[in-house]
Amino acid sequence: MEASAAILARLRAQLSSLPALLEGIPRRAYDTPVGGKWSVTDNVAHLARYHEVTIERVRLILSLDQPTIDAYRAEADPEWAAWRGVSFEEAVLRLHAARDTLIGMLGGLAPAQWTRVGRHPRYGAISLRGWMEFFLVHEGHHLYVITKRARGLE
Repeated sequence: MEASAAILARLRAQLSSLPALLEGIPRRAYDTPVGGKWSVTDNVAHLARYHEVTIERVRLILSLDQPTIDAYRAEADPEWAAWRGVSFEEAVLRLHAARDTLIGMLGGLAPAQWTRVGRHPRYGAISLRGWMEFFLVHEGHHLYVITKRARGLE
């Protein structure tokens, strides 16, 4: 399977694990921060917001020659406070809508577009393929954190 097809397959499938990860967990537990850290709802809202950030990054990489892509930190994001205030259900809706947009953007790319580069201040030059691999790993980490937080674990 070619790299872009593998990325798209994972983008289409990875979020489908969320219901199973929360199976048997009472809804009220989703909003409870654990150990002073983000709740399940906060993590889902972060993933939804991070999709928006990633969509903008993809647009920059596709339209500019090696743009600088700044590091993202939710705490420094002026929009994060509003995102953190949405319900779990709204965060999930936004997450899936943004995922559909991202898949739509990437699904029609030519092979050469996957090799376009964005420059990270710390990690250096990264191809669009590399950015999307990083995105999926980041998302996987948050799915793991969601599993722990849902069960009251840090």
